[in-house]
Amino acid sequence: MKYRYLFGPVPSRRLGLSLGVDCVPFKICNLNCIYCECGPTPKTVDARREYVAAAAILGELSEYLQEAPALDVITLTGSGEPLLNRAIGDIVAAIKSTWPQYKIALLTNGTLLQYPEVRRAVSPVDYVLPSLDAITPSVFKKINQPHASLNNDTVIRGIIDFAHEYKGALWMELFIVPGINDSENELKGLKEALLKIAPARVQLNTLDRPAAFSGVSAASTAQLERIAAFLAP
Repeated sequence: MKYRYLFGPVPSRRLGLSLGVDCVPFKICNLNCIYCECGPTPKTVDARREYVAAAAILGELSEYLQEAPALDVITLTGSGEPLLNRAIGDIVAAIKSTWPQYKIALLTNGTLLQYPEVRRAVSPVDYVLPSLDAITPSVFKKINQPHASLNNDTVIRGIIDFAHEYKGALWMELFIVPGINDSENELKGLKEALLKIAPARVQLNTLDRPAAFSGVSAASTAQLERIAAFLAP
């Protein structure tokens, strides 16, 4: 069977053998991050809709998992923002009830965790990996190019609220773009936010494949090590 919404499984350094679930069509996203390896977002959106029907995703999962393959995790992600799919809670609940032997991970840009209904929908997920790239509004606009409805202070508050409610493993991801979000002021703000979030892990990322926009460079190993030392609690 050729799958439309499943990909992999692929070996993940963080999660083990991971079966990917693409929860939204290509580039349905509320950000247009300059570093995105999926390419630019043609038009950012903020409406949560059932962009991919829960029944369609669960049908493919049922087919794939019928022989109980060895997997470490089912990862909800997408070539966009998976939490824009308002069926995400139904998908999570169905996986938990039908295939409880598998852990669930969620890769998200974190912007929609400001909404209580979204936080409730993903609370059963075992691993949540939100992104946080910016503290100041100017850097948020420059690096993430958000939909006009998004306010970074509200986004960060949502991640903090989720962290205080969530019982699973919260791993924060920070993408470092030299010359944009690695200033002393920005890193100080990121550290203050991380102290409030208190995640189980923090992962620093930088450019590895071609970015959506030109002019984005990768941080060196030495730069990442310096930033990691600064951000350590």
